Amino acid sequence: MTLRFSVLASGSSGNAFYIESEQERFLVDAGLSGKQMDRLFSEVNVDPSNLSGILVTHEHSDHIKGLGIVARKYNLPIYANEKTWQAMNGSLGKLTLDQKFTFATEEVKTFGDIDIESFGVSHDAAEPMFYVFHHNGKKVALVTDLGYVSERIKKTVEDADAYIFESNYDVEMLRMGRYPWNVKRRILGDSGHVSNEDCGLALADVIGNRTKRIYLAHLSKDNNMKDLARMSVDHVLQERGINLDLYDTDPNRPTAMYEVS
Repeated sequence: MTLRFSVLASGSSGNAFYIESEQERFLVDAGLSGKQMDRLFSEVNVDPSNLSGILVTHEHSDHIKGLGIVARKYNLPIYANEKTWQAMNGSLGKLTLDQKFTFATEEVKTFGDIDIESFGVSHDAAEPMFYVFHHNGKKVALVTDLGYVSERIKKTVEDADAYIFESNYDVEMLRMGRYPWNVKRRILGDSGHVSNEDCGLALADVIGNRTKRIYLAHLSKDNNMKDLARMSVDHVLQERGINLDLYDTDPNRPTAMYEVS
């Protein structure tokens, strides 16, 4: 076994990602209720009491809704950067000191047989960051909740074996949709989210020879559809001569556990 993972939930209503190596098991974010998190774990046959810890990307509720509950129930350590800890203050309920750990932005931490690299993103949160997982020469990149994909981020995530990549909205659906203009402007802006087309353009720049699997993540339930996201991203990739299958994620159902080979 190398790395195995499942996108437990992904979308505007809640996000959670699970990844394991031979020795370590991590949850990234717990943006659903404690009850829903337990259901998602059971659907992929993961015992949350065996988790090594929970990594936090940022303090928005669709990423931390069940964080305090899951951490308390299974007595798990939580890792987040200082500004995110401050922003989450009061949102998690009571945690013991030995559950609170700092994971700085642009840092690499080694846990047993896995190296976890954090990188900053542009999003309207205190100090949002996402993660790249390295194990035995394999690389999995988790990239959502960002307004644009900078050259620095592209360098960090390039040539991963697998991507979980934001494809949040279709530009026309968003422009024509029911959201008030200030919300539309936020989503379209540099601290908002990545569109289907921009997802395709960014992926075209970072996909390498070893890339085998791409999951389109954090789709807006109001401004996107799975088929549309897949079609739009695939169109951009095909134009660049890249032919790879694209996989869906879902706000309520986990993806099948995938082993990076």
